[in-house]
Amino acid sequence: MATARAPVVIGVRHHSPACARLVAACIRALRPRHVLIEGPADFNPRIDELHLPHRLPLAIYSYLSHGPLHRGSWSPFAEHSPEWQALSVAREVGAQARFIDLPAWHEAFAELPNRYADEADAQAHDRAEAYEDELSRRLSIDGRDALWDHLFEDAPHDLDGPDEALAQRLHTYFEHLRHDDPGSPGNAAREEMMARWIAWAMAREDGPVLVVCGGYHAPALARMWREVDVETFGRDDDGLRCPATPVPELDLADDAQDQSASAQAPPLRYGSFLVPYGFKRLDAFTGYASGMSSPAFYQWVWESGMAQAGLRMLQRVLARLRGKHLPASTADFVAVHTHAQALARLRGHADPLRSDWLDAIAGALVKDALDAPLPWSYRGPIRAGTDPVLMQVMDVIAGDAVGLLAPGTPQPPLLASVQAELTAHGLTFDGERRLDLLDSADRARSRVLHRLLLLQIPGIERRQGPRLSMSGERRELWQLRAPLEQQAALIEAGAYGATLLDAARARLEERLRAAQGRVEPLAQALDAAAFAGLAEVSDGLLRDLRAAIGAEPRLEAIGAALELIHALWRHGDLLDISGAPVLAATIEAGFDRALWLLEPAASIVAADAGPHLRTIAVLRDIVRDALADADVDNDTDTDTPRRGPRLQIEPARALAVLRRKALDPQADPLGRGAALGALFDLHAGRGGQEPDDIAQALHLLGALAPARLGDALTGLVSLARERLTQEREFVSGLDRLIGALDDADFVLALPAMRGAFAWLPPRERGELAHSVLRLHGADHLSQRALTATLAADPAQVAAAARIEAQVLQRLREWGLDAIADEEAAQ
Repeated sequence: MATARAPVVIGVRHHSPACARLVAACIRALRPRHVLIEGPADFNPRIDELHLPHRLPLAIYSYLSHGPLHRGSWSPFAEHSPEWQALSVAREVGAQARFIDLPAWHEAFAELPNRYADEADAQAHDRAEAYEDELSRRLSIDGRDALWDHLFEDAPHDLDGPDEALAQRLHTYFEHLRHDDPGSPGNAAREEMMARWIAWAMAREDGPVLVVCGGYHAPALARMWREVDVETFGRDDDGLRCPATPVPELDLADDAQDQSASAQAPPLRYGSFLVPYGFKRLDAFTGYASGMSSPAFYQWVWESGMAQAGLRMLQRVLARLRGKHLPASTADFVAVHTHAQALARLRGHADPLRSDWLDAIAGALVKDALDAPLPWSYRGPIRAGTDPVLMQVMDVIAGDAVGLLAPGTPQPPLLASVQAELTAHGLTFDGERRLDLLDSADRARSRVLHRLLLLQIPGIERRQGPRLSMSGERRELWQLRAPLEQQAALIEAGAYGATLLDAARARLEERLRAAQGRVEPLAQALDAAAFAGLAEVSDGLLRDLRAAIGAEPRLEAIGAALELIHALWRHGDLLDISGAPVLAATIEAGFDRALWLLEPAASIVAADAGPHLRTIAVLRDIVRDALADADVDNDTDTDTPRRGPRLQIEPARALAVLRRKALDPQADPLGRGAALGALFDLHAGRGGQEPDDIAQALHLLGALAPARLGDALTGLVSLARERLTQEREFVSGLDRLIGALDDADFVLALPAMRGAFAWLPPRERGELAHSVLRLHGADHLSQRALTATLAADPAQVAAAARIEAQVLQRLREWGLDAIADEEAAQ
C-alpha cells in the first residue's frame, strides 16, 4: 500500500480484466488523493471529456502534422481496460486523475501507432521472450496469451477488496520481465516524464498516490521518481507547479533554404481528440499489438466472470456457425463443453479459460488436418490457410462493438468543413449518386468526393467512372454511406488540415513523397490529384519530386507516367489542373531522366516493345510542344495566344539524343527506328523534313539483318506513320528493299514486317496498298487485292512458297526442266 514515502505502482497489461479489477479495488480501498495514469499528459486540461456519456470503446487520437511530417497514435480504452477503470473509480472516490506520459505525437511514439502496445524494447525483446518461453516450458503452456490467462486471469472476480495474491504475482512477473534493462531512448524519455509526475504528486504530501502504468514501466518508475529534483518545476500561488508538458520543437532549417519556402512554411498542427474505436481495431489479431486480444471475450469476462464468458462464447459461436452453414450440431457443442471442462481440470484452472475453450473447439469441430497453426497460438493477423470454422470463432470473440462519442464532444475543425462542403453541394450519405463530369456542379461534387477518397474516409465508394482522369469518360456512379467508423476516420484525418481542401492536399503530398521516385505510384497520385482538383503543392515537395524521379531505373516506367502527366499538363483545363506546377516539376524531371536512360545501347525485350514506343512518342510530343511554344514566344508579329506556363526543358538536347540513338549500330533496331521516326515526325511537323530523312530511314532498314528489319520498321511506322506512308520516296525505297530479299530472307523478315504494318489504321493501310499497286503498274486493281485477309497465315504461305521454289530448283538440277516448268506454270 502507499505510504508517505512511496506510491502504489500497479503494473498492468493493457485491456486485462484481472488488472482492471485490481486497479478498481485498490483505488476504492486506498482512496488516494492522486491517481496517475499512463496516458497523454497534454490531454489533462480536457480530461473531463472522458466522463461524458460516451459508448465505449473509444480512444484518444494524438497527432502532429508539419509539412511532410505526420505522426498519429491512439490511446484506446474499453470498459475492461485498467486505465479506464482508474479514470472512472478515481472520479467515484474523489481522487484527482491525471495522465502522466508524453503526448503521443512526441518522437518517442514515432514508430508506435498504439500507446498501449504490449511490445518491449527491441533491445530487451530477446530476454523477455526467453523469460516467457521458459515459464511456458515449465508450465507446459503453448502461447503467450494462454500463459497470461493461466497466471493472472484465472482469479476470483467477485472479491470485496484487492486481490493481494494477484498483485504479488504481477509484481514478480514484471520485475523479471524488465529486470534491470535501461530501455530504449524512446521508453527512457517516457519514463522520465512519468517519474516527474510521480515525484510531483509525492512532493505535495496531500494524500496517497496510486500509479497505473504498463507492467514493463512499473519496476523502473518505482525507482526513478526518487531521483527527480522537484524544485526545478518552480512554484506559484498554489504551490509546486505541475511538470511541464513538452510542445513540438521542429527544425525548420529545410524550409528556410530560400525565402519563398520560408514565407510559405507549412502550418504546425498537433493535439488530441477523442475518437470512436472498435473491438475489431482493438483486437491484436488484426495487426495491433495492443494488449489483450479477443476484446469481446474479455468484455464478457469483465461483465460476468470467466465461467459465464465461456458459455456466452459457446452460444455465440454456435449461432455464427449455423448462420454460416458450417458444421455445428448440438452433439458437437456438447462435446466442446465436455472437452473444455476436462482441459480446465487437467490444466488446474478453476473455470475453463479462453485457451481451454478454443482448444476444445478445435478438437471437436475441426475434422480435417490443419494447414496453418491454431490462430491463438501466435500473435498477429490470422494466417492464410486457417480453417474456416476457426476464423469464424476468432471473429466472434474479437467482437464487433463500435464506440460512439457523446453529443457535444469537441472535434477538429475538419468535420465542420466537410459537413459544410457536403451541404453546399447537396451531397448526402444515403445511397447512390450519379454525376456528369461535363456538368460544372457535378464536377464540383466529384471533387469533394475524390478529396474524401484521398483521405480514405469509409462509406465513400466510386463504383463506376473513368479509370484515368483524361480517359474521356464523363459519368461516375458513387455509393455514399455513413458507417459507424466514418466519424473516427474524419477525426483522425483532421491531422492533415482544418479544411477538406487543405487536408486532401496534405494527404496527396504524403502519397507523392511515399512514392519515393517510383513513377507508377507517382502518376497514380497525380491522377487522383486531377480528379480532386488539387493543382497546388508545396515548394518543398516540388524539390523532393525532382530529386526522387532521378532514381527511377526503367525508361518504360517513366514513359507511362509522362504519357498521363503530359496529357494533364496540356489538356487538363476541365479539371483545372493544366499547367499545374507539380505537373511541370514531374514532367521536367521525368523528361531529363528519360533522356539519360534512352542514351545507352540496350536490347528491348518483347514485353517492353509497346511501352518503349509509347515512351519515345511522349518524348516527341513534349519536344514538339516545347518547340511550338518557343516559336510563339519568338514571333512578335503573330496574334497566336500564348498557351499558359512553359516547361523548362531542352528540346535541342532531346533531338541530339534521338539522332545518336538512331545512328548507334549497337542499339536495338526497334529503338533506332523509333528514334528516327520521332525525328522525321518532328521535322515534318515544323514545315518540312530534313533532306536526308528518307535516305537515313532507308539506309537503316537496308543495313539490318532481315530478321530485324521489321523491328526497325515498327519503330519508324509507329512514330511517323502519317508522314512516312505518304512519302513516295520512302514507299518505293521500302518496296525495293523487300523485293531484293531472297525467299529465305523474306520468310525471316515477314513476321516483324507484318507487325509493323499492324500499327497502320485501315484507311492508312489502304492508302499504302494503293501506292504499292501504283508502283507496280497495277493501280487498276482494288487496294483489297493487298489488304484482304488471306485464308492462310501469310508467314505460312511464304514458307510454303519457299519450299516449292526449292523443289522446282531441285527438279531442274536433275534435268527435269519440263516438269519444273509445267509445275511453275500452274
